[in-house]
Amino acid sequence: MRKIIYTLSIVLGLGLSANAQIEKLAGPRLGAVYISASPASGFLNGTHDIFEDKEVRWEDYDPNGTVTSLYGWQFESRFADGYQVTGIVEWILLVGGMERGKFLPSASSMVGARMANGLEFAVGPNLSLGGIAMVFGMGYNFKVGDLNMPVNLAFVPGRAATGEGYFEGNSGPDNQWGTPDDVEAYNYDVPYHTGNRISITLGFNLGR
Repeated sequence: MRKIIYTLSIVLGLGLSANAQIEKLAGPRLGAVYISASPASGFLNGTHDIFEDKEVRWEDYDPNGTVTSLYGWQFESRFADGYQVTGIVEWILLVGGMERGKFLPSASSMVGARMANGLEFAVGPNLSLGGIAMVFGMGYNFKVGDLNMPVNLAFVPGRAATGEGYFEGNSGPDNQWGTPDDVEAYNYDVPYHTGNRISITLGFNLGR
């Protein structure tokens, strides 16, 4: 878990440094995300602490999905600016769970296109505490003067993974303690899912 946090910090730092060197649009983003049953939903629902450095029962994660708020910042630059289609590159940094006193960060780097009528779509890598995945987004950019207000729908598919489960012991098939078939404790692999994420966000971007 610590390696994932360190990697996330490095990626965010590199993204901010690279974006600071070119002119772009930038502004806050607000929204909400649905997270299907996963360690992340269990963390938000209070059934599991993903920051704990101890063995856990992966099968004890909350089986329910959850919805949480999103707040963050978007950096956008443009390329191949044409009359009908404009290429866009975005860095989107978001934090979820703050209304529950939780901290669930993510960073996305997306490349796509915006049409002259405001429709846009993009795809790219996403990094969160659940690992690396791809994010697929589409939306519409409302323009009021110099202000861009993109409304975006994004989907991050989860993936199957394996975690370490820990069993403390049982009395064996005969249900009697003190017999040779007793099992004290052992580790085993438990399959789980990192969770699908569906989010909707509203941005407020100004040129700088």
